[in-house]
Amino acid sequence: MRNIAGTVGVGENVSTPEQIISGSPSNRPATAVPGSGGKGTGGSAKPVRSESTAGILFGIGAYGLWGLLPLYFFILMPAGAIEIVANRIVWSLIFCALLITITRAWRVFGAALKDRSVFGPLALAAGLIAINWLTYTFGVTTGHAVETSLGYFINPLVSVLLGVFVLKEKLRPLQWTAVGIGFVAVGVLTFSYGQLPWIALILAFSFGLYGFVKKRVGPKVDALTSLSVETMVLAPFAAITMVVLGVTGAETLTTLGAGHFWLLVSSGVITAVPLLFFGASARRLPMTTIGLLQYFAPILQFVVALLVFHETMTTARWVGFCVVWLALVLLTIDMLRTTRKNSVIKKKARLAAAR
Repeated sequence: MRNIAGTVGVGENVSTPEQIISGSPSNRPATAVPGSGGKGTGGSAKPVRSESTAGILFGIGAYGLWGLLPLYFFILMPAGAIEIVANRIVWSLIFCALLITITRAWRVFGAALKDRSVFGPLALAAGLIAINWLTYTFGVTTGHAVETSLGYFINPLVSVLLGVFVLKEKLRPLQWTAVGIGFVAVGVLTFSYGQLPWIALILAFSFGLYGFVKKRVGPKVDALTSLSVETMVLAPFAAITMVVLGVTGAETLTTLGAGHFWLLVSSGVITAVPLLFFGASARRLPMTTIGLLQYFAPILQFVVALLVFHETMTTARWVGFCVVWLALVLLTIDMLRTTRKNSVIKKKARLAAAR
């Protein structure tokens, strides 16, 4: 997923792990300033608005597909998490190879393999995203879709913690308050589940660390190249897994008919398309907007878990989720306030420079 630079609300920029996947080098949309007289603008704000609208639509498309992913895993049953993820990796690599051929980007892909500063972090990221995919698929296919949505709700809080303990960044008061409330929420949910919500925690930390590792790559690699390298690293393990499942009679790829076969094969497209949509969105929108759109996916996952899968939500769990949402509201308020403050400071600096 997501997807989905790993330190939401920390410092001056607001970003998510998915933004690292997109390879977007800037926290502003790559469009001309209205009225600047730039080429193609004609002094009009229409092109900028059009780009922003397209960016929002691409973003909704990306997070919408990620949010509806549990439905796809549901129709793949009785295939288990291991088989689904193994197929997802292999067919994603094949689909990426096709896209690289169509876009004539093999030279870029080869350069990424040769560059240790790119390949090393991507290889580590591959391991982290494999853990994330396995945990997420296991959660959805074993009746814990609500808990998987929780993992992506608390991911921004984990990103803030990584900023503190790994990047040694200082938190603002509202951020500290949000993190504190997040710990209370985990306590409440631990009580309601009778154990730590380990699926949610593994998802949040694996994706948070994934984003942190991808931060080292930054704008050096685009979405397609990134996914291609990561799936290439994982493909041998996935292929061996598929062979073992076939030999032991545990695979469903070729035993449940043509419909099931093509649904599993399509996992390559379903994995790559939202990621590419996100890349298109991140190039057109400010990081603040992307940071707000990120909540669209777990909200959809939560709704699907309740209305389609009919998973149980006790009173204690509702309380725990509400506490998490309160923490996210505070984090979002801080994000918007900081973005507005930085915007004012930059505007004043530009005016001072113009004088």
